[in-house]
Amino acid sequence: MKNDATTTPGPGSLTATGLRLIYPLPGGATIEALDIPEIRIQPGAFVGVTGPSGSGKTSLLYALAGLEQLQHGSIVWGDQDITRMAEGVRDRWRRRSIGFVFQDFHLFPGMSVMQNVLLPAAFEGFRPPGPIRQRARDLLRHVGLTRTAVTAEKLSRGEMQRVAVARALLFSPPVIMADEPTASLDAENGRIVSDLLLGMCREAQSTLIIVTHDRQLLDRLDGAYTLVNGRLQ
Repeated sequence: MKNDATTTPGPGSLTATGLRLIYPLPGGATIEALDIPEIRIQPGAFVGVTGPSGSGKTSLLYALAGLEQLQHGSIVWGDQDITRMAEGVRDRWRRRSIGFVFQDFHLFPGMSVMQNVLLPAAFEGFRPPGPIRQRARDLLRHVGLTRTAVTAEKLSRGEMQRVAVARALLFSPPVIMADEPTASLDAENGRIVSDLLLGMCREAQSTLIIVTHDRQLLDRLDGAYTLVNGRLQ
């Protein structure tokens, strides 16, 4: 993929350099999960990350979000180097700057559709004000879900992922990260979720980074990085 940097960094622009992630093994040995000299992503770009299973794709996604602690390297979103932030500061930055969509949805059973979408606000430690609740209703309407009081476990898998997409966009974050968002869906629901995710990110002008093996989805992105054994190919 072409590694052009934007000349005027916005909150959705990424410059990551010298990334190394090393995991300890029993007996004092180690394994290098990532060794990546550089990644640059322009704000508003749609970028895929693909490669064989176990190649480090999810580790890279989590590292770029500040969820994995690197041994070396810097990750700069806009003008903020998240590798230099204190953990609490980084957590607050992440909650406001990145929306996540996971393969297995990460919805809470027993909680309603609306409550699941409003979870990011709950993590902020306040009761969601009227505008945030209206934003949640608007997002659910956009993804075609009107049964907002039904609990998550009563939804189909396709509906669950649509709830996850709505939740990721609650705070209109500059960056959306999706880890295999269509992998556990049938072809039709995979297409619906892909359409919603790409369309809503385009409308919000969010940067989108997707880990996926879905060739049809990859073909709709601006480009893709391929990882093999933690290294870019």
